[in-house]
This record gives sequence, structure tokens and C-alpha cells, in this order.
Amino acid sequence: MSSDTEKHQALLSALKTAQGKGDGSFEQAVTEAFEHVFEHLNRLNSHVSLGGSDGEDRHLKPGESPTLR
Repeated sequence: MSSDTEKHQALLSALKTAQGKGDGSFEQAVTEAFEHVFEHLNRLNSHVSLGGSDGEDRHLKPGESPTLR
């Protein structure tokens, strides 16, 4: 199992365990889950073209898939 899958399972488990406790653990679990989501988004954004001022796409690099820019 990948470490990312293990991380996802741990985050979900922490959310389920903390639900309804009223001690701040649920809020902490939500914060950790969102931090992980933002890590994923940052990785995705590093693969996405920002385009030019007119919104045009940049040219593909050799071997680059158009679905990953």
C-alpha cells in the first residue's frame, strides 16, 4: 500500500474517531486533512501551465502529455 493511501486512511480514521468528542480533536483532524488536500493541490498545480497573458497554453515539452499541463 502506498504511503499516500496510508496517510488518507489515517486522516479518515482520525476524523471518525474525533467526531463528537468536543475536545478540539475533530477540529485538529479537519485541519490536518485540509493541509493534506492542499499538499495534493500544490503538487497538481506544479504540473499545470499558468498560460500567457492572453490565456494561451504553453508549448508542450518533449514527451509531455497535454492532460498534465
